[in-house]
Amino acid sequence: MEIPVWLKEMVGKNKAAFHSETAQRAQHALENHALHTVCQEAHCPNRGECFSCGDATFMVLGDRCTRGCRFCAVTKQKPLPPDSQEPARIAQEIKAWNIRYAVLTMPTRDDLSDGGASHFAKVITAIHALTPDVKIEPLISDFNGNETALSTLLQAQPHVLAHNVETVKELYSSVRIGAQYTRSLRLLKRVKEMAPSCFTKTGFMVGLGETEEQIKTLLNDLRACNVDLLTIGQYLAPSKNHYPVQSYPTLTDYKRWENYAYSIGFKAVASGPLVRSSYHAGTLYKQALLCEVQS
Repeated sequence: MEIPVWLKEMVGKNKAAFHSETAQRAQHALENHALHTVCQEAHCPNRGECFSCGDATFMVLGDRCTRGCRFCAVTKQKPLPPDSQEPARIAQEIKAWNIRYAVLTMPTRDDLSDGGASHFAKVITAIHALTPDVKIEPLISDFNGNETALSTLLQAQPHVLAHNVETVKELYSSVRIGAQYTRSLRLLKRVKEMAPSCFTKTGFMVGLGETEEQIKTLLNDLRACNVDLLTIGQYLAPSKNHYPVQSYPTLTDYKRWENYAYSIGFKAVASGPLVRSSYHAGTLYKQALLCEVQS
């Protein structure tokens, strides 16, 4: 399906920002410290804008995933063992960039007994130790339903715990290979039960073939699990070998979904074609804080 002209222009503008001096300096810093960002690995269309602002979403546990989701550009090669020096490197880089709100994500690591939770917790602890004022938002896998692993990560005291549902229930079998809709919902629900003060966050893509009714059902399922923050964005196929785009919703569609999400109780919502789960994450966090104070 041909991408609309208006969306091509939006993507092109953000790609141009990747060549700015600030963005290139950020790119070189990542390469010099052997760090990965989901911005690069997932071919995010916003990486130019975010790198230019000094923002990045760091990948913990390398850049290789053990699952075969048909929408994702992250490498599917055999993963490497956890790097014991990674927590310190990420913490140092966050301090060097003067990041005040740190988003950390990970590939799914089904090869590890705890899904990588203990290693991820060490990264959060290292950031807390080096830069105590930095707010931290880990974007995690489902840990294969391992609640002990989830508890391990929450004990590191993140400010927001994010886990993406990615799409509607009906598309899981064809788009999210190895994942389960109910397992993802249960994880989000258990976070609020284990750590009531921690905000929960999720995101999903549109343009995969979902219907309006399915989107509303998904939104209501998420609120039933007390999810606080939400992102909605356009799916852009990384290559011709990935799941094909089925539609390009309009800006009016995104606004309608945003309004509906607020009407059923989400505290903060980002909805737009180029929105991704970590896009302006600090702003969403502040909005959720304000909403909680006012309620």
